[in-house]
Amino acid sequence: MTGRSDRTPVSTYRVQLTPESGFQCLTEAADYLSDLGVSHAYLSPILESTPGSQHGYDVVDHTRVDQELGGEEGLRVAAAALLDRHVGLVVDVVPNHMALPTPEFLNQPLWSVLRDGPESICRNWFDIDWGQQQPVLLPILGQRIDASLDAGELKIDPSGPFGEPVLRYFDHVFPLRPGTAELPLEELLAAQHYRLAYWRVAHEEVNYRRFFDVDTLVAIRVEDPRVFDESNAIPVRLVREGLVDGLRIDHPDGLADPRGYLRRLADATGDAWIVVEKILEPGEDLPEDWECAGTTGYDAMLRIGSLFVDPSGAPVMTAAFAEDTGIRAGWQEVSDAARREVLSGLLAAEVDRLAAVAHDACQVDVRLRDYSRRGMTEAVAELLACMSVYRAYVVPGEDPPVESVRLLEAAAEEARRRLPQRAPTVDLMRDLALGRLGRGVRKDEFLVRFQQTTGPAIAKGVEDTASYRWFPLSSLCEVGGEPDHWGISRAEFHAWAERRRREWPHAMTAMSTHDNKRSEDVRARLSVLSEIAGEWVTTVRAWRELVGAFVGPDDVPDPSIEWLAWQTMVGAYPIDADRLIAYLTKAAREAKLRTSWTLPEEGYEHALGVWVRRLSDDEGLQASIAQMIDRLAPGFAANVLGQRVVQVFAPGVPDIYQGCEFVSLRLVDPDNRSPVDFTALQAALQVALETEPDPNIDVSAAKARLTAVSLRLRRDRPDLVGPDVPHTGLEVTGTAAEHCVAFARGTDLIVLASRYVIRLAAAGGWGDTAVPVPAGSWRDVVTGREFVSEGSQTVAHLLDEWPVAVLVKEGG
Repeated sequence: MTGRSDRTPVSTYRVQLTPESGFQCLTEAADYLSDLGVSHAYLSPILESTPGSQHGYDVVDHTRVDQELGGEEGLRVAAAALLDRHVGLVVDVVPNHMALPTPEFLNQPLWSVLRDGPESICRNWFDIDWGQQQPVLLPILGQRIDASLDAGELKIDPSGPFGEPVLRYFDHVFPLRPGTAELPLEELLAAQHYRLAYWRVAHEEVNYRRFFDVDTLVAIRVEDPRVFDESNAIPVRLVREGLVDGLRIDHPDGLADPRGYLRRLADATGDAWIVVEKILEPGEDLPEDWECAGTTGYDAMLRIGSLFVDPSGAPVMTAAFAEDTGIRAGWQEVSDAARREVLSGLLAAEVDRLAAVAHDACQVDVRLRDYSRRGMTEAVAELLACMSVYRAYVVPGEDPPVESVRLLEAAAEEARRRLPQRAPTVDLMRDLALGRLGRGVRKDEFLVRFQQTTGPAIAKGVEDTASYRWFPLSSLCEVGGEPDHWGISRAEFHAWAERRRREWPHAMTAMSTHDNKRSEDVRARLSVLSEIAGEWVTTVRAWRELVGAFVGPDDVPDPSIEWLAWQTMVGAYPIDADRLIAYLTKAAREAKLRTSWTLPEEGYEHALGVWVRRLSDDEGLQASIAQMIDRLAPGFAANVLGQRVVQVFAPGVPDIYQGCEFVSLRLVDPDNRSPVDFTALQAALQVALETEPDPNIDVSAAKARLTAVSLRLRRDRPDLVGPDVPHTGLEVTGTAAEHCVAFARGTDLIVLASRYVIRLAAAGGWGDTAVPVPAGSWRDVVTGREFVSEGSQTVAHLLDEWPVAVLVKEGG
C-alpha cells in the first residue's frame, strides 16, 4: 500500500472532460469545487484521444496532452486556478489499450506495425499473434471483402498523409508495405501486414488482444519496459513535477503483470497516491502485494447501497419477476448461461487463441500430445465460464498464491462436473493456468493470457449480459454486484468498514461512476421498492391493465423489458420518451435475446419505441406513476441522504461524480456522461447552504447541503476521519433499532442514517429507539443544532428534522 500523506486526497470530484468543455471547465469550476469542500478534481483521461472523444479512453498518442481539451498549456492554467483554491488534481490513466482510430495514422505506433509488420520498431507495443506470419486482422469493412472490391470501396491514394501511397476505405487510411504500391489491388491487399475483413469476422478470427470485445481498442504490452516508459511518460512527469497528486488506473486486470506495473509506477512517481479500477467479486480481496492505495470504490458502493435494501422484499419480487416475465431460472443459472454464450460468441476468438497456445505448448512435451485442439477449446471455455472472479494472480516462474490455487481448483471442479467427457483436459488447462507444468514460451503465454481472458468473460457475460436479463430489483444489478443478494446487515457493514480502514485506508469510496448502470439516486429510489414489494407488484399489474386499453398484447415488446421499463420509469422519474427509448434499446441489445449490437432487430426496436411513446403520452398512466413517486418520496429522501452520509464518513476517500452532489437521475452511459453546468451548480449550492432546505420538500438541495458540510468537515477536521481513527458500529437499542445505521469515528464524531423508513412509519416510528452518545456537548453539523448528552439519545430526537445526522463533540 502506498500514498503520501501530504498529497493524498481527502476527497475527490470526478470531472468528465470533453472537447466541448475542455480544461477550461476546471478553471470555471475552481471556486465551486473549493466551496463544495473537495480536496481534488479527478479527471477523465487527458492524453490525446480519438478526435471528438467524449470519454478519453481511446488514446491515440501518449506523447501529448489532448489538444482538443486545451493541451498541456490548458491543463497547467486549470491546475493553477485549482491550486489557488487549494484543490489538487488526480488523473485517469489507461495502461491497457490504445485506439484503432479513423484515420489510422493518428496512432503512430500502430501505423508503424501495419506498415512494417514484425520488423516494425514498434512491434513490441501491441499484443499481436504473429504466428505463421499471419497478418493483423482489421475487421472494419461494412461487407465482405469481395463485395467491397466489386463496389470499388478500396482505393489506392498515391499521395497519402506522409507523402507516401496509402490504401483508403472511406475515412479509413492504411499504410502500404514498402515495395507493394505498384501491385494490382488484389495482390496488393494480399501482400500487406494486415488483412482488411468484414466486421463480423472479428469475434471468430481477431488475432490481437482487445479491450473486452471492442475491436477498435487494441491492447498494448505495458509490461515491456520501453512501452511502459513511453506510455506513462506524461502522467509520471506531471506527478513528479507536483502538478498531479494521484493516478486512477483503468482496468489493471487486463495487464500481463498488474503487480509489476504498479510497482514500476510507484517507483517512477515516488509512491504517489494510486487507486485501481479493480472489480472485487463477493468475498474477494485486493492482492496485498499491489503497490497502490486501494480500489476506485465499487466494493464500497455495493455495501453502502445494500444498507438501504430491505431483504424482506426479496421473495415477493423475485417470485413476481419469474411469474410476470416467464424467467424461472435463478441468477446463477442465468449468469452461467450468459457467460457461456459470450465465450462461444463475442469472445470466441480469444478462446480459440488460448486453445491454440495450449496446444502448441503441449506438442513439445511427448506426454501431453494426446490432448486434442478441439478438446482444449471446449475445456478452456468451460474453465473460463466457471471462474468466480475477474482474475487469479499467477506469475510465471513463481509459486501460485494459495487463493489463486483455491479459485482455479474450484473452477476446475465445477467445469469437470459440467463437462465430464473433457475432465482430463480441464485438469490440464487448470495446471497450465497455475504454472504446474513447467516453464516455456508458450506455457508462460497461456498462463498470462488465461488471466487476461477471465475478466472479459465475466464483464461481458455477467455485467453486460446477465444483468440485463435477470433483475427482480434492478438497483442490485451493478458492477461486481449480487442481484440475488438483498441487503447487508449493519454488523456486516461495520466489520467491512473497519477492516477496510486497517488494510486500505486511502482507497476510494464511490457511489456513482462513469460506468454505472444507474446513478446512486436512481438506485436509492428503486431500493425503496424492497420495502413495499407486494404493493409494488400489485401496482405494476394494475398499470399493465390500465395500458391494456390502448396497448394490445402484441404491442408489448417482451415481458422482461416491460418489467425493466416500469422500474426505470420510476427510478429515473421524470424521464422523457427519448431517454427511456435509448436506455431500453441499449438494455435489450445488451441482453442479446431479441436484438443485439451485432444483429440489431429493427422491427423489435421500432416496436419498443412505439410502445414507450404510448406509455409516455398516456395522462392516466403518468398520473399514477406520479402518485407512486409521492409514495416513495420519504424512503427516497432517506436513502439518498443516508447513502451520502455513510459514504463521506466511512473509511476511505469519498469521490463525488459530477453533478451527483445534487440528486442526479442518470442511467448508463452515455446518459450518465451528460455535461454539467458548474455556474448553475454553484448558484444552487449557495442557496442550499444559506437556507437549510427541508429534505422532505427539496431532497436535491438537501443532498447538496449535506455533501458540502460533510466534505468541508472532512477537509477542515482530518483528525475526525483520518486513517488512524477507528470505525465503530454503535449498538442501537429499542423497537425500531434495525432502521438506524449508526457508527462512530473515534470519540468525537457520530453518524446516523435512517433506512426502511416507509416500513418504519407503518410500524409507528422510532418509539423508544436510542443510540449511545457519550456525555458532553454535541453539535449536528447538518442542522447546526446543539445539545448536551448524558450518555444516550433517542433517535427520534436526533432525527426529527432530517433522516441523517452528523454529530461532532464540542471541544473534542
